[in-house]
Amino acid sequence: MQRPWHFIPVEEHQGSFNMAFDEQLARALLDGSELPTLRLFRWKPWAISLGVNQDMGEINLERARTDGIDVVRRPTGGRAVLHAEELTYSVAMEATGKSVLAVYNAISTALVAGLRRFGVDVALSKVQPDLRAHYKTLSSIPCFTASARYEIEWRGRKLVGSAQRRYRSSEHGREVVLQHGSLLIGSAHKRLVDYLFLPDDRARDQLTMELDEKTIELESLTHHPIDVHDLAACIRQGFEEAWGIQFTDASSLEERRIVYG
Repeated sequence: MQRPWHFIPVEEHQGSFNMAFDEQLARALLDGSELPTLRLFRWKPWAISLGVNQDMGEINLERARTDGIDVVRRPTGGRAVLHAEELTYSVAMEATGKSVLAVYNAISTALVAGLRRFGVDVALSKVQPDLRAHYKTLSSIPCFTASARYEIEWRGRKLVGSAQRRYRSSEHGREVVLQHGSLLIGSAHKRLVDYLFLPDDRARDQLTMELDEKTIELESLTHHPIDVHDLAACIRQGFEEAWGIQFTDASSLEERRIVYG
């Protein structure tokens, strides 16, 4: 029998709280005090998140602050994302003996099942770019200019960008993965370009064009406004269907602030 999972439904929180809470979920799972968890959430106010090793100097912090946009660092890897018109997922799961790509594949397969329930026919990317070479270019600053293997696309255009991090316990001999992903709903994510330090307007225009060509949003596929709670219900069902698990609804984050600070 599958171990029980927690599901935390859609809520909106500040970026710093979102990231701290997810890291606490992973660490609590590692020490055995928490169940594996799927959480779906949004960001209020909008926020730019950077990967754990990304250079904060690539972001115009003053302009972001002036426009009321938070800037935070994720505990996971990957590149910069403007969390605006989107739904973010986080998965904290046991990963002992599972490779990085195996975890990506499993999570993406569940997301695909959920998105197909929502009426969108998406697929997994089959290619793995040379990320080391890509990271040497300006195009690498945003997450959504390249798809890694098993990320989710529609006809070659990226719909979901994901990143992960592993936590290991020598005491318990256990490994846990925290994976984040941004599911694009509207086109506001492309405004990330406005908050990057780039050499000139030509570079800014080039990066904007790349995001136009390489990404797709749910509203472009469904041609109507997205109800995030309907979308979240489909994502939940996709995980249950793909993994054969049954979720238990966890208490809201407001109630759990006592535990997680």
